[in-house]
Amino acid sequence: MARISWYYFKEGQTQDAIARRLKITRKRVNRILGDARESGVVQITIAGPTGPCHDLETKLVARYRLRHAVVVPSPMAGTDVRAMVGAAAGQYVSDNLRPSASIGISWGGTINAAAQNLRRRAGMNNRVVLLCGGLAESTLVNPYDNAAMMARALDARCYYITAPMFAETPELRNVLVRSEPIRGVLAMVPTLDLALLSAIDLSEQSKSLEYGVISRETWQSLRDAGAVGDICGHYLDAAGRIIDHPLTSRVVNPALDDLLRLPEIVLAAGGRQKTAIILASIRAGLCHVLITDENAALELTV
Repeated sequence: MARISWYYFKEGQTQDAIARRLKITRKRVNRILGDARESGVVQITIAGPTGPCHDLETKLVARYRLRHAVVVPSPMAGTDVRAMVGAAAGQYVSDNLRPSASIGISWGGTINAAAQNLRRRAGMNNRVVLLCGGLAESTLVNPYDNAAMMARALDARCYYITAPMFAETPELRNVLVRSEPIRGVLAMVPTLDLALLSAIDLSEQSKSLEYGVISRETWQSLRDAGAVGDICGHYLDAAGRIIDHPLTSRVVNPALDDLLRLPEIVLAAGGRQKTAIILASIRAGLCHVLITDENAALELTV
């Protein structure tokens, strides 16, 4: 993988030339290059005085009083926007996470892509804190995998909430959050220097629905209750208010007040289907820095 990546990105050889040189098929070369980007072996940074969507970034900051906004070009149809937004989020964390600082992360494909695109560092005494429980059945993007991948890239200590994302009952949820080590991990949240959160929408394209994290029945009842999505397990309506729903009392997650007191919250989410929960997150105070794509930014600035 490293050799093919070197030939292609450093030497500028074509995929056909690499295939002939290594006596393999062009299709295999293409697949290996794709794997190299997805795994973080290849990380692409575009240097320039301004981003490609500078005007949209300026509009977002002005309209929503954000500290900063990063807007990436939307990908072609069929390409996962989470990879693009996540790459920008990884670059932002690499540039802004100070030595000895602690970062909290939520789950999702965007966070997974961010972890893949971090610049490797060593000996900077960083901490990674996972801000949600896990999933009993592994999906394409498991919360624990995301945290471990980010910790390896940062050479950081990693702390997990060793509980399910959703407890079976509210009573069990309360027992879990009072136990060690879960209580100890949740106690770290107010001390975090930065949180990297992703927005989980409740559209028909919701990955939470696709991966079976929630059932279609629960998905529909959340929508009926007015929810447009969740941030770190807090289900919000369009105005950014916490909704009243049985699921909310079973989520193993940090208290909303602890999140709101954090010095910097970075929300990384893209795609038109995410605009409602992005806007709700901003209204709830859960976004200081927004990293999104051009399509979502256009929806947010009309």
